Amino acid sequence: MPTPREVLTPEALSLLQTVARTGSFAGAAREMGLVPSAVTYRVRQVEDALDALLFDRASRQARLTEAGAELLREGERLLGEVDAVASRVRRVATGWESQLTIAVDAIVSCGTVMELAQAFFEVAPHTRLRLRDEALSGTLAALTSGGADLALGVSMVEHGTASGLHARPLEEIGFVFAVAPHHPVAALPEPISDETMQKYRAVAVADSVQQGTGLTLGLLAGQEVFTVPTMVAKLDAQLRGLGAGFLPEPMARPYLETGRLVAKQVQRPPRLLRPSYAWRETGPLGPGRGLRWWLQQLESPATRHALLDRHTSALTG
Repeated sequence: MPTPREVLTPEALSLLQTVARTGSFAGAAREMGLVPSAVTYRVRQVEDALDALLFDRASRQARLTEAGAELLREGERLLGEVDAVASRVRRVATGWESQLTIAVDAIVSCGTVMELAQAFFEVAPHTRLRLRDEALSGTLAALTSGGADLALGVSMVEHGTASGLHARPLEEIGFVFAVAPHHPVAALPEPISDETMQKYRAVAVADSVQQGTGLTLGLLAGQEVFTVPTMVAKLDAQLRGLGAGFLPEPMARPYLETGRLVAKQVQRPPRLLRPSYAWRETGPLGPGRGLRWWLQQLESPATRHALLDRHTSALTG
């Protein structure tokens, strides 16, 4: 009889994941280009080696048993470690990462990031690039949790306090309190007090952090809130008059110039932010060539300025 070490291969673990995801041996067979009997045989090989039933076959669907669910949890971790080993080996051999993940905050220009990505692929066509949409404390959390190698637009890091992190400032960015011209706040006398603002719905971007309560900025106690997932969605909501709130001035600028948004003065102090870009300590090998390429681009003041200032008018409706 085969031993667990002989049957618990990456291919077998991937097959088990496919059966669990499709809900049947036949479905997994279709997806993997195998006959159902081959899938059944391989699953039974693993079950025999572990002396454990991994799927409940009592119904028409292949449902994971508790033992099967535990194996898949551990299997996912093992597959991740296999990928990490492959990445480290490739790093040693070529210096280029097999994958680079970048967390991009909601205040950062998507168009500028895409231009950088295009230039990156020209010099590193074999490095997989993954971009993550993040906001508020979620941008830093993506980095500290190991989910990203580089974060753009980090606003909640205190330089020198996070172990294993390096951070550099981008540039200062201002925010403007803006509403649609048909919104009731557009007609109010200025400056608008917090007491008056509290009567109207605010639009807020949700913190993308996965654990904890996250952060909220610019909201007042007791205020009605419309929470949206991205800064572009927040802009869209305010253009439609669904609420009021602060927007990055560069993002709001084209709509203020055309009259689709109206800037209003408020009594509270002007809101300014100086976000950073940050990256994780990468061990004795230092940053890979891919991360070094991005850090080199970020040394340019023009690039740092474009990441916060050059927002395209994506909303035309």
